[in-house]
Amino acid sequence: MSRIGKQPVQIPDKVKVDIQGTTVSVEGPKGKTSRTFAPVVKIERKDNTIVVSQIEESRFGNAMFGTARSVIAGMVKGASVGFLKELEIQGVGFKAVLKGKQLDLSLGYSHAILHDIPDGIKVTVTDGTKLKIEGADKQMVGQVTAEIRAYYPPEPYKGKGVRIVGEHAERVRRKEGKTVA
Repeated sequence: MSRIGKQPVQIPDKVKVDIQGTTVSVEGPKGKTSRTFAPVVKIERKDNTIVVSQIEESRFGNAMFGTARSVIAGMVKGASVGFLKELEIQGVGFKAVLKGKQLDLSLGYSHAILHDIPDGIKVTVTDGTKLKIEGADKQMVGQVTAEIRAYYPPEPYKGKGVRIVGEHAERVRRKEGKTVA
């Protein structure tokens, strides 16, 4: 039994939750999300909480029990508060410009990179080098952040590239350059 799966998910006042079998739809001030879960879990609404329970006792059922509860908690948090990831672009001449529903990235290549912003995601560019990615869906915010970072990950010698603010130093390992004897 999952310790996380046993805990009920509290529903804030400003959030509406609709449960149809294994499909959960959450709508709030920051947006709406919907997800269908495997039929090995039972999802119920009791007063102001959502309770997840197992239907079948199997390895997959045990795995989905805690996962479903965790994903539903993330959906409720995203609809009420939202999720935010920040990116920072480092490098001479590296910048980002927002053009409607596209992000124009100049990252030292011979061409500009145009990245389409999906619905439900809000991107804000400040100073040309700082990006804020906001949305109600945690997975989508993380996916857009990862796609933008993948265009030019931080390189080990000068450290230029697109990095996530607060990214661990182990992930961006710096190397010593050549030395003249």
